[in-house]
Amino acid sequence: MQTEKVVDYIVNWLKDYATNAGVNGFVVGISGGIDSAVTSTLCAKTGLNVLCIEMPIHQAESHVTRAQEHITQLRNQFDNVSDTRTDLTPVFEEFKTEVFFDGDQATIDMALANTRARLRMTTLYYYAGLYKLLVAGTGNKVEDFGVGFYTKYGDGGVDLSPIADLVKSQVYKLGAYLQVPESIMQAEPSDGLFGDTRSDEDQIGASYPELEWAMKMDDEGKNTSDFSGRELEIFKIYKRFNTANKHKMIPIPICNIPNNLM
Repeated sequence: MQTEKVVDYIVNWLKDYATNAGVNGFVVGISGGIDSAVTSTLCAKTGLNVLCIEMPIHQAESHVTRAQEHITQLRNQFDNVSDTRTDLTPVFEEFKTEVFFDGDQATIDMALANTRARLRMTTLYYYAGLYKLLVAGTGNKVEDFGVGFYTKYGDGGVDLSPIADLVKSQVYKLGAYLQVPESIMQAEPSDGLFGDTRSDEDQIGASYPELEWAMKMDDEGKNTSDFSGRELEIFKIYKRFNTANKHKMIPIPICNIPNNLM
């Protein structure tokens, strides 16, 4: 990958899109992870206004520290970057008092995790509307089009996706080129939706390099009979997530009424 040229291409794409849309810039949720760090830096390089927002909900301290380190670096480097912090913990706790809990604990925990992501999406769009900004998505290709590892209408609710055609290893290459803080470069990827330090790999059962391999094999038309051992296990994990999350990756199904019924 020609990293410098890819960076320039994305920055120009972002700037052109925002200019044509008649907006002032971008709003980005900052999590302390590599994807949001790269996305916000690319947005900053457009020269347009960039609002970075921390939205903690019982957040692990390490995530908060990395997010703040990145925002400080961005603000020191770009005078078009501003930031704010919206503590959504009280909102989340109040929400929990108004709903009932039915089902096993794992199901409840997942529903609440997705609720966190949707509260953050609502916050991003509030500020986007306030300042005439676009919500920049932070999903990469493996998450968005491979395993669907994101929340529908949560972190999947965005206006544009600048890094969604890059797999995770390519995002790290951009991160190194953009001089993203080393603490973020070295941290294990995590969605931060459970208030602890569990990683994406803990939840999925495979690392991003493994998932990139499985995605490539699937694109080449391979199937389970082509693998054994750990490769077979990884491929099955990938296919399971890919199949279960197809509804996130395709347009919303529309029930088209036959003309003779209209």
